[in-house]
Amino acid sequence: MAISVQVTFDASDPRALAAFWAEAVGYIRQPPPDGFGSWEEALAAFGVPEREWNSRAALVDPDGRGPRFFFQQVPEGKTAKNRLHLDVRAAAGLSGDERMAALERKCDQLVALGGTRLYRVEPAPPMETGFITMADPEGNEFCLD
Repeated sequence: MAISVQVTFDASDPRALAAFWAEAVGYIRQPPPDGFGSWEEALAAFGVPEREWNSRAALVDPDGRGPRFFFQQVPEGKTAKNRLHLDVRAAAGLSGDERMAALERKCDQLVALGGTRLYRVEPAPPMETGFITMADPEGNEFCLD
């Protein structure tokens, strides 16, 4: 039996970074606990001070298949290159010009949401199908693949 994993992001603004990644991968904000109409309502009921309401955020796959994304507030900013990154499969099953056009469309969408385009690698068969490397609004690198 496989063990499930959660992808955790350190962030200065968990809610904003979660909103970016929700658009990037099609996830939704994790619903509040049963009996609450919103996370704000739940956090107030739990006695969490309002200044801490943006200290965490979570996203879930609406189909229940992918890992949970968790965003936790940390005081320091990103200082070095990621040793691990996500590949956002924005052009799965496509090849050549059609693949690169799909990646460019997704890149444009994410740049409009605060992402940064870093560089593009052209297809070079048989080993390279092409991808675009980006950074999220807090500088975490990822690839559109």
